[in-house]
Amino acid sequence: MKRPGFSALIMILVVSVFAACAKRGTPDGGPKDEVPPKYVRAKPENFTTNFDAREIRIYFDEYIKMNDPQRQIIISPPMDPRPEITPLGTASKSIRINISDTLQPNTTYTINFGRSITDNNEGNPLDYFTYAFSTGPYIDSLTVSGNVSDALLKVPDPFISVMLYEVDSTYNDSAVYNRIPRYITNTLDSATTFQLKNLKEGTYQLVGMRDVNNNYTFEPGTDKIAFADEYITIPTESVFDLILFKELVDFKFTKPQQKSEQHLLFGYVGKPQPDSLNIELLTPKPEGFTSTITKDADKDTLHYWYKPAKVTDTLRFAVQMPGYRDTLITRLKEMDRDSLQISFEPKSSINFEQDLKIIPNIPFSKTNDSLISITDKDTLPVPFKTRYDDWKNEYIITFDKKESYIYRLTALPGAFTDFFGKQNDTLKAQVRTQALSDYGNVVINLQNVEQFPVIVQLTTEKGDVQVEKYSTGETSLNFRNVKPGKYFLRLIYDSNANGIWDSGRFLERRQAEKVVYFEDVLDVRANWDVTQAFNVE
Repeated sequence: MKRPGFSALIMILVVSVFAACAKRGTPDGGPKDEVPPKYVRAKPENFTTNFDAREIRIYFDEYIKMNDPQRQIIISPPMDPRPEITPLGTASKSIRINISDTLQPNTTYTINFGRSITDNNEGNPLDYFTYAFSTGPYIDSLTVSGNVSDALLKVPDPFISVMLYEVDSTYNDSAVYNRIPRYITNTLDSATTFQLKNLKEGTYQLVGMRDVNNNYTFEPGTDKIAFADEYITIPTESVFDLILFKELVDFKFTKPQQKSEQHLLFGYVGKPQPDSLNIELLTPKPEGFTSTITKDADKDTLHYWYKPAKVTDTLRFAVQMPGYRDTLITRLKEMDRDSLQISFEPKSSINFEQDLKIIPNIPFSKTNDSLISITDKDTLPVPFKTRYDDWKNEYIITFDKKESYIYRLTALPGAFTDFFGKQNDTLKAQVRTQALSDYGNVVINLQNVEQFPVIVQLTTEKGDVQVEKYSTGETSLNFRNVKPGKYFLRLIYDSNANGIWDSGRFLERRQAEKVVYFEDVLDVRANWDVTQAFNVE
C-alpha cells in the first residue's frame, strides 16, 4: 500500500481540526423526560399482613428525591412519633422508613406519599403512591370519598386534612380538640376532593380541617373546620361534602395598655357587641368621671377614653359581655394627651353611591352642622345630611352627586368638639366624581333562591367585599356605577336575618350560613351594562 506523503498528512490534520470545530455547540438532547419514577418493589412487600417490621424499603427504577415530605406524606392512622423517612435531600433509588411507634394490633396502616416522590433530574412526580400494611391477618379495604369547599372562599385552602374519628364508647365531640383521629388523608396542594382508603367497618365522625400547626387537633384560634352533620357508617356509597369555616372564638379581653394620657387600649378576641359590652371602672372615681368607647377600624382593639385625668396610678376594671366577665388591671405612667387630628375618606375620587366620612382620632362629643358647608364646582351650596357613628367614630355626610363634578367641604372652627372639649380649626376637603361612562352597571337576576333574606356580593379573588345588596324577596338586583374590574359573585343565605354572614360552631353542631358562588368571573367594563342570571340551586 502506498503511504501518503507529508503534505497529504498536513492536509488531513487541517481538515480534521475544522471538522471538529464545526461540530462544536450544544448537542440535541432529545425529547424532555416527562416520565415519573416507577415503583419496583418493597421490603416488606406492599400490602403485607401480620406486619412486624421496624424498617420499610421501597425501590424505584431511577434516582428519586423527596419534595415537601412533611406536608405531602400522610400516614393513617397517624404514628407518634412520626417515622423517619429518607432520603430527604440527597438522591437515591429507594426510600427508607424507620418506625419508632408501637403499632396498634389488627390495624391497617396507609402511607400516602402524595406528590412528594419525584425523579432526580426533571422533578416529574409519581402521583399519590401508597404503601399499605396490616398488623393483623388482612388489609382493610373500605373507602370514603367526598369534596371539600370553603364557606366563604370560592376555592378552599390547599392541604386540607380529612379525618375519621371512631365513634365508640369513649368518643365525644371534644375528641377533635385532644385526640388523634383513627384515619387521615388530605386534599394536597390543588385538589378539592378526598378519598380515605383501607378503612374498617364502623361508625365514624367525618371532619375536615385546615390544620395550621399540623398536630391533628382542632385549634379554633387558627384552624378552619368542617364536619358531617351526622355520624357516618362504613361501608357507604355516599359522597360527602365538607364545608370549611373559621369559628368565631369566644369573646375575651386582653390586658389593657395605656396609649396616651386618658386613653387606654383594650385588645380582644371574638366579636364585641356594642349594645351589651360594658367596661366599668372599679377604682374609686373622681367627681365628674365619664368615659366613652370606640372601636379601632383596623385592629381587634377598643379605645377607652376617660376624664378627668386625676385618678390613681393603678386602674381596675370589670369587663363583661353576655357569657363573659373578667377583672383587668393596668398601671398608668406619665404621657402626653392626644391632640385632635381629623382625616377624610375618600381623599380624592368619590363614587356616586359613597358617603364622605370625617374621621377624628379622638371621639366627638358635640357637632354643629350649621358650621359645615358643601359647595359644587360652581360654588353653589349642596344640601347634605349627617350622622355620627360613635362606635366606629365616624362623622358621615350624605349628599347627591353629579358626574364630573368637584365638591368642596368647609368646616369652620367649632363644628366639632372632641371628648376633651377641644375644637377643630378650619377644615377643608375636596372630592371629585368621575364620568358615569367610567363605571359599569351590573344587573343580577337570581334564580331558584331557597329562602330569603339573602346577601348578594361582588368580591375580589381573596373574598374582600366591594359592593353588596340585601334582598328580602327581590330577585333582580342592580349594582350601579361599579368600578371596572374582575369580580366574584356570591350569595349568602342570611338565615337569622341579621344582615351579615355567620360562621358555624362544631360543639353546637351548627354549620356556617350557606354561601353559593357563581361559577364564572364577572368582567365589569367601563360604560358597559352586564345582565347576568345567577342560578343558585
